[in-house]
Amino acid sequence: MKKTVEHTPSKKQRNFTPLIWGLSVVAVIIIIGTNYLPRSTSGQIAGIDLTVLPLLNAIFNGIAFILLVAALVMIKKGNVKAHRNYILAAFGATFLFLISYLTYHSMAGATSFGGDSVLKYIYYFVLVTHIFLAAALLPLSLFTLTRGLNMQVEKHRKIARWTMPIWLYVSATGVLVYVLISPYY
Repeated sequence: MKKTVEHTPSKKQRNFTPLIWGLSVVAVIIIIGTNYLPRSTSGQIAGIDLTVLPLLNAIFNGIAFILLVAALVMIKKGNVKAHRNYILAAFGATFLFLISYLTYHSMAGATSFGGDSVLKYIYYFVLVTHIFLAAALLPLSLFTLTRGLNMQVEKHRKIARWTMPIWLYVSATGVLVYVLISPYY
């Protein structure tokens, strides 16, 4: 069995747990709250066509997925620095997705799936699992990130075993949700 050593920096580590839970709760409240805002009926705000944002969301999700796969490859090769850089870039892509998503859904609202076939059930299964796992992903990813940045290697590995597949699923299904709903925008 491979013995691993917990790497701890010389300076005192901060406890980010309350901040992570606070951010997670606030983010969920903001996302749910966008459903109660007044919406544009034209699909435009200040002359800007909002219908491009769902495509942008899918692009950001796709970029995050690719960056996560690259991060996974790098850590399997033992390249911690490249792994960290890819993870930080994936956080950036996910953050841009979140901004674009909130902008669209706060101004344009939701689009209903218009299909009737078995595709409708597939769409709703993917959508529901995507939503629930995305909500869980925020605190999971932040805990994983802080443990990695603090070089709490064993704790990081333990939680990353859950975080990485969930984040990959959420990113991939974000693209799939767009592909399935895009004919109805």
